[in-house]
Amino acid sequence: MRQLQGMDASFVALETRNSPMHIGSILIYNPETAPGGFVRFKDILSFFESRMQLSKTMRQRLVKVPFDLDYPYWIEDPDFDLEYHVRHIALPEPGDWRQLCIQAARIFARPLDLTRPPWEFIVVEGLDNIPGVAPGSYAMVTKVHHSAIDGKSGVDLMEVLHTLDPNAPPPSEPDTWKPERIPTGPELLGKSYMNAVTNPLKQLEVAAKAAPGLANAIKGLAAKDFSVSREMLAPRTRFNKVISSARVVEGRSVPLADIKAIRHAVPGAKVNDVFLAIVGGSMRKYLKSKDDLPDKTLTAMAPISVRSENEKGDMGNQVAAMIAQLGTHLEDPLERLEYVNSKTKNSKAMTDAMGARNMTEISKVSPALYMSLGARLYTSLGIANRMGPPFSTVVTNVPGPPISIYSSGARLESMLGLLCLTDGLGLGHVVQSYVDEATISFTACRKLLPDPEFYAQCIEDSFTEMRDAAKKAVQGGVKAEPVKKATPAKKAAAKKAPAKRKPAAKKTAPKKKPAKRKAAAKKTTTVRKTAKTATRKPKAKK
Repeated sequence: MRQLQGMDASFVALETRNSPMHIGSILIYNPETAPGGFVRFKDILSFFESRMQLSKTMRQRLVKVPFDLDYPYWIEDPDFDLEYHVRHIALPEPGDWRQLCIQAARIFARPLDLTRPPWEFIVVEGLDNIPGVAPGSYAMVTKVHHSAIDGKSGVDLMEVLHTLDPNAPPPSEPDTWKPERIPTGPELLGKSYMNAVTNPLKQLEVAAKAAPGLANAIKGLAAKDFSVSREMLAPRTRFNKVISSARVVEGRSVPLADIKAIRHAVPGAKVNDVFLAIVGGSMRKYLKSKDDLPDKTLTAMAPISVRSENEKGDMGNQVAAMIAQLGTHLEDPLERLEYVNSKTKNSKAMTDAMGARNMTEISKVSPALYMSLGARLYTSLGIANRMGPPFSTVVTNVPGPPISIYSSGARLESMLGLLCLTDGLGLGHVVQSYVDEATISFTACRKLLPDPEFYAQCIEDSFTEMRDAAKKAVQGGVKAEPVKKATPAKKAAAKKAPAKRKPAAKKTAPKKKPAKRKAAAKKTTTVRKTAKTATRKPKAKK
């Protein structure tokens, strides 16, 4: 029996019917690599059963302390039933991309049963009319409670349920798993009493460890290593309200090489900056079409993994948070990318000064009762409709395997990430890489974002504009030696602009507006009709 940590317990406390706190993905498999080129449902069950001993998550369930006086515990479930957790359905005809997204959204909207190990994998057949998906392929919609895994440990779980060789033999490790007895209420209350006695000492210990980080933050702020500005405060949008229980999911797949190439248009830009700028462009397009775009930039909470190598495979969350500005007030894609890059550098400097690990450790000593009561009051009083949001959306970057992996012998072709939502956060994004593909997917409240196909098109258009602008900038020789406080566009304009004359005495020369880059012509992203881009949606007929 092992007790949850503070952040893990917060996801249990936030769990409501409208806000199920699980994360997951849509995985698409091609069975051509499996024996006989076909995978049966019982093959999937057999494959999972043979690998249960490799995971610490799959057979553990939660036990809550009475009255939420302390954090819940993990125990080995004495009633574990694999066939409850792995299920099988099929899409009705015609079996297209839209139907898969609707079915995945319905599955994802349903809360998990927290009296069982908190995960479900739903096998979905009938993908007969999705361009790029090979005949006989199937999907798997996964759901795992956020108290059990974060993005990084989710990748570790993927490794457990996949192999590098389609013909890999079963693992040689013996299965020594044993179920545990479910503890009684009085036993749990006794443990909570002991924890209540020792918790103040733990709080003092964490505070002592956090003090140097706070001092570094104050010192860095005084030395102007980073700054704190009003831009970090998110404006209210339609996505920052009380959410419903209904969900929509969608996404787009793009070449990973294009994402890597875009960053070269702005010196010092990272791949994550490119993803953030693309999401900023898509939110700008969507909100502008609804006449609801704030003048101030929107922000995103970007999780940062602080999981060490010796914690690989451990359950729970080892993450800190960074606030990133998305540059939604900027129309030019490269100006937006440069803006995002400069702001993420500032946020990273602040996070490094405070110590990302310390930020995570502080959450582990929050009183469980107050955490639970606070979560319930936030939901029941509809506070999300009255207060400004801490951030506009979430953009989590989950690097996937750079090589193909297999489950039950079938090759994984594509993967889209899915997120949990809560009041005040009605839209979340997952950006993910796998082999040579990058996917940008989103989960949203259907009440706040009723047109997911349009928002998916906004993502595609934002990517296309940024790709074309970056290609034009690099090919035009704009990329040169980095110059501080000058964008590639401004440098190019400065070369073409005539030299300014000195103003006459006692006269003020009129200020010249910087030349603006001509907007790149819109192009529609070409849908790669290959198995590697199975997540793309077919274009609507005109």
